[in-house]
Amino acid sequence: MIKYFAIATFGLFSLGHSSAKNPEEVNVEDSFSDYVASLDSLVNVWHTRPATEAFVVDTIMEREENLVEELPDSVYIERLSAINSPMHFPFNSQVKSYIKLYTQRRRDQMATMLGLSEYYFPIFEAALDAANLPMELKYLPVIESALNPRALSKAGASGIWQFMYYTGKQYGLEVDSYLDERRDPVKATQAAVAFLSDLYGIYGDWQLVIAAYNCGPGNVNKAIRRSGGKRDFWEIYYRLPRETRGYVPAFIAATYAFTYAEEHHLHALDIQLPVATDTIMVSQPLHFNQVADMVQLPVEVIRELNPQYRRDIVPAKNKMYPLRLAFNHTTAFASLEDTIYTHRREEFFPNNQLVVAPTSASSHPVVAPAGRETVYYTVKSGDVVGLIAEWFDVRASDLRYWNNINRNIIRVGQKLVVYVPKDKVGHYQTIAERNGTRTSVSKKATDVMASVDQQSGEFVYHTVRSGDNLWTIAKQYPGVSNEDILRLNGISDARKLKPGQRLRIKPRT
Repeated sequence: MIKYFAIATFGLFSLGHSSAKNPEEVNVEDSFSDYVASLDSLVNVWHTRPATEAFVVDTIMEREENLVEELPDSVYIERLSAINSPMHFPFNSQVKSYIKLYTQRRRDQMATMLGLSEYYFPIFEAALDAANLPMELKYLPVIESALNPRALSKAGASGIWQFMYYTGKQYGLEVDSYLDERRDPVKATQAAVAFLSDLYGIYGDWQLVIAAYNCGPGNVNKAIRRSGGKRDFWEIYYRLPRETRGYVPAFIAATYAFTYAEEHHLHALDIQLPVATDTIMVSQPLHFNQVADMVQLPVEVIRELNPQYRRDIVPAKNKMYPLRLAFNHTTAFASLEDTIYTHRREEFFPNNQLVVAPTSASSHPVVAPAGRETVYYTVKSGDVVGLIAEWFDVRASDLRYWNNINRNIIRVGQKLVVYVPKDKVGHYQTIAERNGTRTSVSKKATDVMASVDQQSGEFVYHTVRSGDNLWTIAKQYPGVSNEDILRLNGISDARKLKPGQRLRIKPRT
């Protein structure tokens, strides 16, 4: 299974220092700048979204509460060695960088994943225990998908364990127009456990197993051959694909961060997924709305508990399929089962046929978030997702999710849905109309500064790139400070820089 995903966008574990001799000497800052920049899209699920801040490109300006006391390396080494596991957890500069990412720089996202782990980890642990595999393998989905069962990589890897299509089929996961069991946390976990067992049978070394899970056994075998038969991850490190080199360090760091969360004062975010659930075997086609109407349950909850169903339909036409609900709702379903099947049946299944047209694999149903109304924006030449999101004060990941945007690709004339606060609909409709009729690239929608013609040459501009932060930008322009850039652009939160954003740097002299 070749997957270029990991926790960020895809193919991100690239250290970019192939000339270095010792992995300890490598500065891994560049290896996870994209990793950091895209975590929000992975943890951006409905049951945590209200409590999750925008996750953007790193900046050295951190909130005061996130400035955590530095620990000596000896503490990390001692703690890693104290983890009771058949797996080995070495410590080096790469591992330390990822540990600091989880425990210091991205504490909000760590809190989200800690909350999600309360629902997903028992599923992982039961399967790992049954196969007699190390319990620490439950942390693999943290770096694969940030515990998001709907995660989809550019390469096509899907689900919480990030299976490619053919690997998923090989391990018994059903994928068709209505169903994708790679997104079923239970069945995908069973498949992942079988795959990991097979990989251990090949390598007999857990670090090589983890590397092979990411890039495929073919690439690991190639790295072993090119290194003269060495079978140690760190000895074949530079023979592995660049995307895989940071994968094992990230896994070690995730294991550390979850094991020692309390020591770093990290606490689980309260999520809205029920811990006690049960499954009902559905014997005929069933639409989520039929269930939602009769058991008085938001359809979003049904979707999150059953992410494997692509079109809100359980396609139980020729065989039975499971539907997972909170325990109290399974009781209600059982008492109303016949009524549920007949409710609105002709609307959803005329002549008992599956007539809802399937869409692309990346498509998903979207419901307006509570307390928000719809505003439409028509894409114009020169628009990019990040800037449109900024105009409407929403996250780029939300804009992509609402409009099924893949790889930030939008086309001129495309009509985008934007969900804005109900009490500000008029304001954002004005923004949509103003930006929709512009003839040049627009300024920030909040209009915090006096209008300046972008073509007048009154300012020096800088376009934000992936990996930029205020400090690195300011260094490129002598005499300019972080504060100057904040003031000229009306930015109150330095962490809200987005790739593609155009910043005023200084007046042109």
